Amino acid sequence: MLSNRLFVSGCPYNIHNASAAHSIYSTQGAEIYKIQMTITPTNCLRVIVSILLYFNIFSFLHGFYSEAATFTHQTAFTTTFSLKHKLTKTTSSKIMSSSSPEIITTETTDFNQPVCLYHQVTIPTSQDGPPAQKISVEDLTPTLKSLLIKSQMKNGVVNIVSRHTTTAITINEKESRLAQDMEQYFLSLAPPDERSSSVAKQDGVRYYHNDIDQRPDSTEEAQRCIENGWDIHDENELQKWRDQEPINAHSHLLSMLLGSSESVPVVDGNMVIGQWQSVLLVDLDGPRDRTVGIQFMGYK
Repeated sequence: MLSNRLFVSGCPYNIHNASAAHSIYSTQGAEIYKIQMTITPTNCLRVIVSILLYFNIFSFLHGFYSEAATFTHQTAFTTTFSLKHKLTKTTSSKIMSSSSPEIITTETTDFNQPVCLYHQVTIPTSQDGPPAQKISVEDLTPTLKSLLIKSQMKNGVVNIVSRHTTTAITINEKESRLAQDMEQYFLSLAPPDERSSSVAKQDGVRYYHNDIDQRPDSTEEAQRCIENGWDIHDENELQKWRDQEPINAHSHLLSMLLGSSESVPVVDGNMVIGQWQSVLLVDLDGPRDRTVGIQFMGYK
């Protein structure tokens, strides 16, 4: 028995006798039921909206599942690009047109023991002589690869951070003549103070940070001096601190431009960097031995 009300796409309609003035038909199995509804603007709108929703939703779902490419997060460290629901360990595909970029996908689903290691590493300078506000470039890549092997991490990320305010971390080519170009270019952007010990110092160039005789000029800086072992309330200690403070404002500014950290993905036990790329420590106030922080996070 068919009840006296039927819901079509969420809209209720009353069933009456076959003598109704206007009817719509609905099939269930082999039987055909005649359904009457009162013709009103509201009911007409309900029927139109129901039909449109029915066809639009199924058309959308069909197009979505048959043609659309979707981004899905497969693991905590790997975002996998899925095309037409085909997932393989490593795939290469063209998307949209022949001029679109090729996407190589690596999927990681087998996670073993987690890895979370931190190393503080001292990087010896490759240049000779006392500190003279020189700019030098040190290649961290061999150290990173060695530590990565020891960590046994197969997939994850390695974070590299500078521990100084006058050094920077960047990714580029390690080449001796390029290092000379970097030094000349950086010093043209921020020339050394005329009071500095740099051979590249320029007359007329002065920075507020280099007014050592007026520092510390804030309670915050005074507190940092005390926390680092300088009793600046003692006149002799204060003068010793001022004497050892370098004239290096330009080095601080260049460090801000380059940045102090980099993160490199690790896939299948290898850092994901280009053939000619290296992870570089740029010393902007050297030559001095420097330290960096290196953290491995991922899975074996």
